[in-house]
Amino acid sequence: MSQFSNAPVAILIAPEDNVAVVLRDFMIGEAVLVGGRQMTCAQSVPSGHKIALAPIAAGESIVKCGVPVGVARHAITPGEHVHIHNVASRYITDH
Repeated sequence: MSQFSNAPVAILIAPEDNVAVVLRDFMIGEAVLVGGRQMTCAQSVPSGHKIALAPIAAGESIVKCGVPVGVARHAITPGEHVHIHNVASRYITDH
């Protein structure tokens, strides 16, 4: 007998967020269902990391939990892994 789970694979914490948190590892090209819409991973995204839900321009705020948590270092496309490699922290100045 096969098992089917309705458990979420990604969560949108606040409606104004432009990123979601994935709850398992995702590989490039894999589909992610979040907030009622399906996205395709543009890169591999490790569990617990963020994925862009919409285009984010260079210099635009990364919003998580309804709060700006960083600034895009360069343009980020939907489905792209959002982490310290492409985000400047609003709190830490050494990266």
